[in-house]
Amino acid sequence: MPPILLDTGPLVAFLNRRDRYHAWAKERLAELQPPLQTCEAVLSETLFLLRRARQTPDAVLELVQRDLIRVTFGLNGELAPIRYLMNRYASLPMSFADACLVRLAELQPSALVLTLDNDFRIYRRHRREKITAIMPSETNQSSVAKLEV
Repeated sequence: MPPILLDTGPLVAFLNRRDRYHAWAKERLAELQPPLQTCEAVLSETLFLLRRARQTPDAVLELVQRDLIRVTFGLNGELAPIRYLMNRYASLPMSFADACLVRLAELQPSALVLTLDNDFRIYRRHRREKITAIMPSETNQSSVAKLEV
């Protein structure tokens, strides 16, 4: 299976039973082979959102400690591509975490992005290549496809 890049939405949904995508996230994560790859920005967003839901950071940090989630992206050496992406998609606007995931997808061309974020239908790897994503379809069923604009 290709590498899986984990976005904030599915991680929050998996850990928050009250999230409307909890069942979907739980099913998808059960199907995927760990470790899932991510960046520190995704972990930071996740911890912030879970804190707002009155949850402790322990569950997220435990997943990292158990190597079910692995931080494989660092900003050092990637600042120029991140700045380019955030400027290119400023009209959305693109979050820092999304920019890091798109850059990680550029560095790992076979990777799939696990996300709830429809902006991944718009983002492009290397300016023009569609990013393959795993996200809920409009009927809340799993879909994996090269997403169209």
